[in-house]
Amino acid sequence: MRQNEGMESLKGKLLLASPSLQDPNFARTVVLVAEHNEDGAMGLVLNRPATTTVAESAPELEELVEAEEPIYIGGPVQPSAVIVLASFEQPEAAGLLVRDDVGFLSAEADFATSRDATRDMRVFAGHAGWGPGQLDEELEREDWIVEPPLPQELFSADPEELWVEVLTRKGGRFALVARMPLDPSVN
Repeated sequence: MRQNEGMESLKGKLLLASPSLQDPNFARTVVLVAEHNEDGAMGLVLNRPATTTVAESAPELEELVEAEEPIYIGGPVQPSAVIVLASFEQPEAAGLLVRDDVGFLSAEADFATSRDATRDMRVFAGHAGWGPGQLDEELEREDWIVEPPLPQELFSADPEELWVEVLTRKGGRFALVARMPLDPSVN
């Protein structure tokens, strides 16, 4: 199925996995959509910190991110690829802006310049990806709940609670969903 011509891009929005989403890679995830167009979509899972630290997995990034910060599992696509999400004091320094002043550090970025141009940074291994029309089909099946992020949610101090926090903020039936116990067969 082709993407609807009038479908709005979800770039910069959050996708919250609905309880009906059966894929264990995405159970209770919060995904920041970085790109969404007729060619497909790409995003980062914001709430899956790994037990591995920056010092262990990407020591070359210790100049930018605290050595003991966890690496985040950005998604199941290209799990060995390293992506740095940052909030920029100088948005023009971003390799790609996702929304407002948040985007990706360029692979060619100079670390000293990047430190001065950014406020917050997180390191991700891999990303989430969808082929042409795939995300739109998942949205039609109600696999995802769409919500614009608050700035502090993109670099949450308590990422494991992000799914519950955003659904609770959305209110109504979503707040009820946030309090549902996790099905042990999904995790």
